[in-house]
Amino acid sequence: MDSTEPIPDSEKRTEITNPPAAREVAAAPIAAATPVNKTEVQNAGATASASTAVENGGTKRGPTGLPAVGTGNNATSSANCASKAKKRRRAPRDVTAPRQPLTGYVRFMNDNRDKVRAANPTLPFQEITKLLASEWSNLPQQEKQQYLNAAEQDRERYAQEMNAYKQTEAYKVYVAAARMQANKKLKDEPQNEDIKAENEKDQEVGFDIPIFTEEFLDHNKAREAELRQLRKSNTDYEMQNAVLQKHMETMRVAVKKLSAETELQRSSNAALQQHLQQLRTTLTASFANIPLPGNNQLPTLQTIDNYMSKLHTLLMDASNHQLASTVREIITNRLDLQV
Repeated sequence: MDSTEPIPDSEKRTEITNPPAAREVAAAPIAAATPVNKTEVQNAGATASASTAVENGGTKRGPTGLPAVGTGNNATSSANCASKAKKRRRAPRDVTAPRQPLTGYVRFMNDNRDKVRAANPTLPFQEITKLLASEWSNLPQQEKQQYLNAAEQDRERYAQEMNAYKQTEAYKVYVAAARMQANKKLKDEPQNEDIKAENEKDQEVGFDIPIFTEEFLDHNKAREAELRQLRKSNTDYEMQNAVLQKHMETMRVAVKKLSAETELQRSSNAALQQHLQQLRTTLTASFANIPLPGNNQLPTLQTIDNYMSKLHTLLMDASNHQLASTVREIITNRLDLQV
């Protein structure tokens, strides 16, 4: 064929639309003259197929047909996952919201962190935090109560300020901006049903507390430490209550025993009082006709005690022999008592 002869239209279309086929046609005489290894042909075909797929916008694959490492859709999907995870951790921060309250434990740490750091300059931050936690655990209840009272006042302050802040225009603007950002993320990023449900739950909260921020994480850690301390205190109080309960049972038994003894003593005292009254009546009747020397006093039920006291004083005097004989006779014969 003459080199100046025009090329048919069918051959032009084959050359333009299917370049690999044209290359195979051009290489056919050479392939017929040169022996070719089948393995090399298969590898070359696989390589050519992979190159063609890449040129057509597909995923580059290796000789085995698997996607090449670090290329194509795998690298892109990994980057997208990392980007999505990073974006999900970001939350809008409301700079106009009231300052969040501090717990008693956080207040104690803020007041004593510099002192502990100055006393232990070589210790890392974690060890200093452990020392502060230990000091908080061993802090007397009276001193600890001061921090807890301050924390309670701060919580009341935050609740009041937050209620007032929710009525302001700044809070409405913040909520609207947060919802717009959340809706934009839902539109820009494809998410499964679980992630959508989680986002809807986050929207229902009302964006009152910004999450995944340093302040929130620190606050959460402090709350967990305070909760552990409260659990420990609760265990100690339960042990003390058990000991006190046992002591109360012992005291109840002792009180019951003392009550029985007291009742017995009351009965004995009543019997003795009755016997004493009977003795007074008998003595008054026996000594009714014996006046005391010097004042001629006669005994009565009201004066028998005084009468017997004076009579005893007179009997101690050795000069009153006649009075002593009279008293001895009365006691021996009338009272049937031995003197």
